[in-house]
Amino acid sequence: MPRGDGWFRLHGMTNVARVGSTTLPFDLVDVFGQAPLSGNPLAVVHHADHLDTLAMLALTRWLNLSETTFLLRPTHPEADYRVRIFTPQHELPFAGHPTLGSCHAWLQAGGQPLQNGLIRQECAAGRIPVRPTGDGLAFAAPPLVRHGGVAPEEQQRVADVLGLAPGSWVDMAWTDNGPGWLSVLLPSAQAVRGLSPRLPVPAPDAPPAQLAIGVIGPQDADCGTRFEVRAFITDQHGRLIEDPVTGSLNAALAQWLIGTDRAQAPYAVAQGGCLQRDGRISVTQDGAGQVWIGGRTLTVSQGQVSA
Repeated sequence: MPRGDGWFRLHGMTNVARVGSTTLPFDLVDVFGQAPLSGNPLAVVHHADHLDTLAMLALTRWLNLSETTFLLRPTHPEADYRVRIFTPQHELPFAGHPTLGSCHAWLQAGGQPLQNGLIRQECAAGRIPVRPTGDGLAFAAPPLVRHGGVAPEEQQRVADVLGLAPGSWVDMAWTDNGPGWLSVLLPSAQAVRGLSPRLPVPAPDAPPAQLAIGVIGPQDADCGTRFEVRAFITDQHGRLIEDPVTGSLNAALAQWLIGTDRAQAPYAVAQGGCLQRDGRISVTQDGAGQVWIGGRTLTVSQGQVSA
């Protein structure tokens, strides 16, 4: 049910942007953080059925977070809600921290799933199951749309961006579940933390680079997590940026590493330390072999946005 202006004034929540004629409730949600403001932020706009794609993209660009999501009525009878996921560049068929953050916001707003203990999110990639855990929410990792070996010239391109010497990585593979991930396994978490990637100088009039690189390395045995992960992507201007904590990448990495006997669930992943974040991702696998990616979710702020 839409919340009126009085509800927000009563609770001291005044995040209002006057850019349109209809006000919609929105939440700012911290996903995968160990403590408040330590994970990956997400804006979730409720009751967005009347907004078109251009309006959603304009609002996403204005908010300037890595992703903004829009909750809509489902179109499939077995789905609990529908979500559209946008980066400042374009719409994504699926993304991990937006899935958990959107589900969290939907439940906090009073959403009641059709099936007790299981929420079914409808998105461009299909219906994604989400379930409560003892410490947050977890989504079922969707199947990879591209996987397998990487051509030598693409390996060299990625190595150049990451500053890797020949033979310094353990393996490299496509692990794309929507955003286009290409993943690199390094020999240690220390090697992952030590990366200082940079893009080569582009040729004149060259189009902006399009990259989505995930890097993972095993932690020391006495560490509280099994792996360290970093995610590097290019923005709409072709600049290389690092994502704080990345659910889709960790889902893809888990399927790759478990499938190649390099990891066994359950395990925990650390991400975001190089950005002064403290992200934690839990990886589990059920009896049917389905991989689940989980983490904490927390509403940081609520307000209204005009659209």
